[in-house]
Amino acid sequence: MIKYTKLSPPPGEHEAERASNSYLMSLVAVVVGLPLPIVNLIATLIFYLGNRKSTAFVKWHSTQALLSQISVLFLNSAAFWWTINVVFKNAEASNWYISYMITVLIVNLIEFIMTIITAIQVRKGIHVEWWFYGELCDQIIGINTKKENENIQ
Repeated sequence: MIKYTKLSPPPGEHEAERASNSYLMSLVAVVVGLPLPIVNLIATLIFYLGNRKSTAFVKWHSTQALLSQISVLFLNSAAFWWTINVVFKNAEASNWYISYMITVLIVNLIEFIMTIITAIQVRKGIHVEWWFYGELCDQIIGINTKKENENIQ
């Protein structure tokens, strides 16, 4: 699910901190705008836009953080609006609703834990690739981390 790669040469202190902050941005946004799922995406997008012209390491990790927030946004938005309907429009809190909320909770918890782990590892200068997002980031940024990692090992 998560692939760790020690880079040689390791990224600089400032570079590792900025890459780590791209993940922390979404965690800080959770505290500020918990009920509104778009807040996390906007915070991560602003950080991404501010680091588009940064080093490849920072740009790659900013992109991975943004992609993860985009995918979670769809789940959270559906959960948000479904809950609004249940609370304010007297819609039924059916078994489908409860099972969807449990699924969304589990997905968000996994994403939250992975984000914390990734932020810590990236801060140490370790390149962390998430399943699915890693290859997508390689294509978007134009960096083949698999090829670069083979040269390192």
